[in-house]
Amino acid sequence: MNMIFMRTLLIASSLLVAVQMSAQLRTDAVLEETKDTSTVVLTLDDALKIALSENVSVKVADKEIQRYEYARKGSYASLFPQVDGSGSYQRTIKKQVMYMDTDSGSEDGGGSMGMFSSLMPFIQRVNEMSVAAGLPPVSMDSGEQSSANSGGFAVGRWNTFNYGVSASMPIVNFQLWESIRISGQSVDLAVEKARASRLDMVTQVKQAYYAVLLAKEAFGVYKDVYENAVENYSMTEKKFNAQKASELDLLRAKANVANAIPNVYNAESSVILSLWQLKAVMGVDLDMNVDVAGSLEDYSAEMLADIVENQDPSLDKNTTMKQLAIQAEQLASTVRLKKAAYLPTLSAMFNYSMIAMTNDFKFSQYQWSPYSYVGFSLSIPIFSGGKRHSEVRQAKVQADQMNLQMVDTERQLRISIRQYLNTMETNMNSYYAASDAVNVAQKAYDIAAKSFNVGKSTLTDLNDAQLTLTQAKLSQSQAVYNFVVAKSNLEKTIGFDFAE
Repeated sequence: MNMIFMRTLLIASSLLVAVQMSAQLRTDAVLEETKDTSTVVLTLDDALKIALSENVSVKVADKEIQRYEYARKGSYASLFPQVDGSGSYQRTIKKQVMYMDTDSGSEDGGGSMGMFSSLMPFIQRVNEMSVAAGLPPVSMDSGEQSSANSGGFAVGRWNTFNYGVSASMPIVNFQLWESIRISGQSVDLAVEKARASRLDMVTQVKQAYYAVLLAKEAFGVYKDVYENAVENYSMTEKKFNAQKASELDLLRAKANVANAIPNVYNAESSVILSLWQLKAVMGVDLDMNVDVAGSLEDYSAEMLADIVENQDPSLDKNTTMKQLAIQAEQLASTVRLKKAAYLPTLSAMFNYSMIAMTNDFKFSQYQWSPYSYVGFSLSIPIFSGGKRHSEVRQAKVQADQMNLQMVDTERQLRISIRQYLNTMETNMNSYYAASDAVNVAQKAYDIAAKSFNVGKSTLTDLNDAQLTLTQAKLSQSQAVYNFVVAKSNLEKTIGFDFAE
């Protein structure tokens, strides 16, 4: 009685599982047919175009180019005249005192006295100003010796106003010219770094796109496995009811259905996660409904052509080598810049100013005196204690380091290219072998299924055939995925720019 009850319970639970999964699959099919029309189906080219306009790293790199462009314009401004205006005010705290001596004992004493007599009106005016300033008057005695306490008169006024304009322009300056050249090279380096950011982004988008295709392929495989398990369970149940299959076969069929369910859910989750990763690298909203077009099988037809085309790739467009080349040019310019410190510089100057000196603040009565000049300034370096020589040697050492780094980097890049080509060739062969295995495994499964239906083979044989077919399909998809990932890395290494 207990055995009959347990058998009935087993059959009921098995039917319940089968009915639930069948309903779930029908629901998925309905949802697939009535898919939201807002879902955007993207090709690989569409995804790359969106990423080039929305990706944050690309935008940051473009801003960096603008920053260096402004820096270069600022360096060119040094070639033009630099014009500055100025203004100043000075308040005298203590005026300067001037002293005058007379020498009556000289051979031409008469002449000296005559000259002194001619200065009497001026000295009298000075005495008046000295008295007004609280200073002692100048002595009029021709034979008196001036001292620090007498005989002096104050010079200047309490307020001094000054304003004007000045200009300067370099005429011959080798260091300035080399620095402008280095600024231009910095812009070129920023442009190349922006291109490197685009290449990185393109590679990330490609690999994320391929990951979605692989996840969808795996989901399809595991979904087929589940459907086959449900169909085999239904067939085994009918045989069990007709007493043509054992209870052990029924339990195995039910276990196969239960084991297939987690794989389906995991594969579906992988599809969702890979789509999120694709949207993240594209720079779009994660809540946006997107899907990818095509399958990994679409890339299998061009495997051999891709390998043949890239048998002898060039590094002329490799972004790392181009950046190192620009940096080497910068260091060469730096060496010339340091050597230019030995050369003279010539610049032109101009100045125009107005000055007024008063004792009051009656601006309308000020008498402004102009002062201006134009000239040239020549600077010739003579001795710096060996500083310039050391700077030149240091710049040369840096240039030698960069040359060695370029040689080593090129060697490493060529090794990477060979590795990518070897990976592509290996996975191409794996794909062809897996394709043959899929064909054979599919035939074996079909034969095993028919044999199981007529009772000529066991469920174990059918499960073995199903496992072999599943592994062959997954290996086939994995081989194509590995191939296109290696191809994307190869294109990044040789500098293939999608934007071009």
